[in-house]
Amino acid sequence: MSFDDLAARALDTAAKRGAEYADVRFEVVRSERIETRNGVVATLSDATSRGYGMRALARGAWGFAAASDLTPAGIDRTAARAVEIARAGAAIARHPFGAAPPHAYVDSFATPIVRDPVEVPLGERVALLLDAEKALHVSPKISVGRAWIDLWRTDKTFYSTLGSRIEQSIRQTGSGLEALAVGEGEVQTRTFPGDIGLYKSGGWEIIEEARLLQNAQRIGEEAQSLLTAEQCPSGTRDIILGGSQVSLQIHESCGHPAELDRVMGWEANFSGVSFLEIAQLGKLRYGSDIVTICIDNTLPQGMATVGYDDEGTKSTLSDIIRDGLLVGYEMSNDTARAIGRESNACVRAQSWEFVPMIRMCNLNLLPGNVPFEGLFDGVKDGIYMESNRSWSIDDHRLNFQFGCEIAWEIKNGKRGKLLKNPTYAGMTPQFWNSCDAIADKNSWVAWGTPNCGKGEPMQTGRTAQCASPARFRNVQVGVGYGG
Repeated sequence: MSFDDLAARALDTAAKRGAEYADVRFEVVRSERIETRNGVVATLSDATSRGYGMRALARGAWGFAAASDLTPAGIDRTAARAVEIARAGAAIARHPFGAAPPHAYVDSFATPIVRDPVEVPLGERVALLLDAEKALHVSPKISVGRAWIDLWRTDKTFYSTLGSRIEQSIRQTGSGLEALAVGEGEVQTRTFPGDIGLYKSGGWEIIEEARLLQNAQRIGEEAQSLLTAEQCPSGTRDIILGGSQVSLQIHESCGHPAELDRVMGWEANFSGVSFLEIAQLGKLRYGSDIVTICIDNTLPQGMATVGYDDEGTKSTLSDIIRDGLLVGYEMSNDTARAIGRESNACVRAQSWEFVPMIRMCNLNLLPGNVPFEGLFDGVKDGIYMESNRSWSIDDHRLNFQFGCEIAWEIKNGKRGKLLKNPTYAGMTPQFWNSCDAIADKNSWVAWGTPNCGKGEPMQTGRTAQCASPARFRNVQVGVGYGG
């Protein structure tokens, strides 16, 4: 469907009402979810949402309005409302800060897919989940088994008064398993892949990559074994974190604090502010020399991979941390201009109904040169942990404590007995500076997060924190930390 005529009317109306710049984003979003639980289909949903969101700039202030009314009158009302909100903001602003984006684009982007999920019969999808969930039940102690698939398709077209016209078709896919074991006075959970499933951009091939059926029995057995496993010890240990746990560590202790609106104090809802300061750019030793974290919104299969963000900025590659030093942020056009830079395309909205804001996108810890098993070499007394179970981090993203689903002791470079309820804690820069080994590209996974929250009203974003397993030295572990 072409929105050209509707867009022209919206932008013309905004200009006539006094907008110095305006853009409009038309979207059609389809969301599908299937979940099986204990042998039955617990969820089967298929929803489609259509509408448009419009930004207007007047006197250095932004206004936003959204609607699903595609009539000429509805378009006029929405455009006028966006300008009215911008003018109201300008009337109370201490100083103007908004400006039109520096570039215009006429382009298109489509997520590459190998097999369209639409072509997979519903019966085949359900059968996969039922079979995988059944395999979790290795004993009566597995009281709850779950398996799920999520599919999203977002078709959007962006227009601006600068002349931009950008069409995008974005496909995102994910699936996972969970086994809940009860017994011996314990409740233990194992999730696969990672702690929330495997989520990436792409089609049905992402479901196949997750290998749910092939791993379900092992996950059920691990959940049952945790009921009688020894408690994770407390003290100072070397730790190795599995890739999905490293991904969450990046998300919470690097991704959120590097959002430039938090750094500048423009945003504090839901995830707090940031311990970072602009004066620290190029100076703060965020991590050890082997730690490089970059934004790559062009990454194949990255959950946040798009051609352009929701300000119409072209996706690119940029650094947050390079060789351990803080060198960049996740930025919008306005925040980037405030520190003398250009946006790195990190502005997203949950859907057409929401105002675009800075979001974590594809935030990637570059792999090291150590094979996964090589991480254990030289660890005399340590713990290997996998799959997040809980997290706690302060509102400056500085002090944290994380719990994992499962762990194994490490003795003299060898993985030993199973441990339950593992936790570890630290302070962000000190923790990342203790990283002395990162597994190589053979262990590197584009771990996606489908449910990152930010803002008020809250928006859910789909991000990625790509990572390999990594080793950290002299970390506080166990439930006794801080006691």
